[in-house]
Amino acid sequence: MKRVAIIGVGHSKFGVRADATYCELAFEAVKEALEDAGITQKDIDISIVGSVGNRLYDMYPAPLVNEYVGLTSRGPLRVEAACASGSAAIFTAYNTIKSGFAETAIAIGVEKMCEVDTPTSTAIGGRGCYLWEFHMFGTSFAAYYALFATAHMNKYGTTEEQLAKVAVKNHYYGAKNPKAHFQREITIEQALKSRVICWPLKLYDCCPISDGASAIILASEDKVKELKIQDPIWILSIGYSSDTGNYTRREDYTSIKSTRIASQMAYKAAKINPEDIDLAEVHDCFTIAEIMAYEDLGFCKKGEGGKLIDEGQTWIGGRIPVNVDGGLKAKGHPLGATGCSMIHELTKQLRNEAGNRQVPLKNYLALAHNVGMTGQYCYVTILGR
Repeated sequence: MKRVAIIGVGHSKFGVRADATYCELAFEAVKEALEDAGITQKDIDISIVGSVGNRLYDMYPAPLVNEYVGLTSRGPLRVEAACASGSAAIFTAYNTIKSGFAETAIAIGVEKMCEVDTPTSTAIGGRGCYLWEFHMFGTSFAAYYALFATAHMNKYGTTEEQLAKVAVKNHYYGAKNPKAHFQREITIEQALKSRVICWPLKLYDCCPISDGASAIILASEDKVKELKIQDPIWILSIGYSSDTGNYTRREDYTSIKSTRIASQMAYKAAKINPEDIDLAEVHDCFTIAEIMAYEDLGFCKKGEGGKLIDEGQTWIGGRIPVNVDGGLKAKGHPLGATGCSMIHELTKQLRNEAGNRQVPLKNYLALAHNVGMTGQYCYVTILGR
């Protein structure tokens, strides 16, 4: 089985992008990734587009995207895994190369979410979890994560202040990220006083609805040598799992089972442990999701996620910096783009190209954790240099 490296990364500006079409967003990311890799469209063997594509925009985005970015004959596939669609695209591209089918591949994550109003977008997302729950109770993603939050608070004593500290951290780093949707810092007081969305989750506990794209170019070890790429970033492993969308069948509301399974698979395949990781990108669609991820990924014991943020251990300079690009919370969450965006950030970090957000590296190991919906999809990717 072939080793697979990341040789190029690109990223559009995230936010309310009324200035760009779906295809133009993808082009921003693809152009940057090709320039980063020092190659052209002719050097790409296959393109995988990751997109939910259900925001009343276009149900078949891949043909339009591939034609617009100059990959018409290279783009036979679009994948969907809700909020983890970008990671699903990378997973598919990775295995296409690893199996020997292709030498190079590009994963393009793209979403245009801001062309419908918030209630419509929220309703579309809520239908994806479990239809009878949505139709009977009107459940949304905020409601599901509020369920996680109240369960975690009841069992482990997690507080609203600890949730707010996650938001403060991620806005602090988002303010330093020129590609982020929200580029402003907030205070704990602002977070705690923001309007309630679904208690205990308030406005600043929730990620925004965003437009954006990110692209990742992968290559085999032979291609890396042919292109004479120095110090590429290697994909050491990708773990995956899924869980039921029927909440009456969930065994625990304080944890996401698919995260635990996917991370254990990834650690085992990479032959490392959680404490070896220098930094992580985790799926913080809501602040409670980041705290649960600390625990499910093994960065601390179960129930101690709140303590980890209290102690500042997930800031730069702490034991395990997390989401130092702003995370979904401040950088934004264009569903199909998020998984690729995480890998973009980690690649820049492992190359020591993150500027004023650069994490000091010891082992040159990084982890990306991307959840689809509320754990119905999960990918954990480990990168190394």
